[in-house]
Amino acid sequence: MLHSFSSLHRFSLLFMASKPQRLHQIAGTNFQSSAKRVRTMATSSAIEPAMKDAFARYAEYLNDLNDKRERVVKASRDVTMNSKKVIFQVHRMSKYNKVEVLEKAEKDLAAVTDQYISRLVKELQGTDFWKLRRAYSPGIQEYVEAATFCGFCKNGTLLKLDEINKTLLPLSDPSHQPLQINVLDYLLGVADLTGELMRLAIGRISDGELEFAEKICRFVRDIYRELTLVVPHLDDNSDMKTKMDIILQSVMKIENACFSVHVRGSEYIPLLGSNDPSSFLVGVPDIEL
Repeated sequence: MLHSFSSLHRFSLLFMASKPQRLHQIAGTNFQSSAKRVRTMATSSAIEPAMKDAFARYAEYLNDLNDKRERVVKASRDVTMNSKKVIFQVHRMSKYNKVEVLEKAEKDLAAVTDQYISRLVKELQGTDFWKLRRAYSPGIQEYVEAATFCGFCKNGTLLKLDEINKTLLPLSDPSHQPLQINVLDYLLGVADLTGELMRLAIGRISDGELEFAEKICRFVRDIYRELTLVVPHLDDNSDMKTKMDIILQSVMKIENACFSVHVRGSEYIPLLGSNDPSSFLVGVPDIEL
């Protein structure tokens, strides 16, 4: 009994002796935790305004970019609409008014460049023309189509990308990276060109210009052959693959029309009022296209 009491007494003394030390350790731990919380709160209060400022700048940048995208889309629509007018002007061409029609078309194309492409150039300063390509690509493709259409009807050759981009350089601010049409938009515009050439060829056959129609046929066939070599190597070629089928259809329509003229040539009669026996009225209504 006495032994048990003495043991309990020694344990109590030991506990009493170690308790102040443990209390000191607990108090120190609590103090350190409090100090960490104070430092964390101070750091958070310092970071929070900086984060707000950063996100405010990001929001302002995105809002400005969205506003610019809307303006670019509007300018692209204007380029598309006025480029179509140039194409319609070229389709008025015949062997009697070729010079006058092409001069008017070139003036209209220059007006599109000065009035509407210049608006795109002003909006797309620096690297914005890469970020917003999807917004203005349809207008650029139509512009390429109109420019190459005029070039072929005047010179019989395909207007090159470098030649088109060269005309855009004077529109850009020398202190900024100039707007340059990329290869994909150029090829997409050339693909659309083949459809207009098909319509032109059919019209030339109706006017008795079979030789010109055959020249168009060879030209469109060459475009299709060259594009079949290029398209598989394009990174973004989904649109081009769709247009390749349309180009092939255009080639077949021109070939069928020219073939029908050669095969059924005896059915064509001389033009009324013409003394030239080599002139033919190529207007058979059941030509298969």
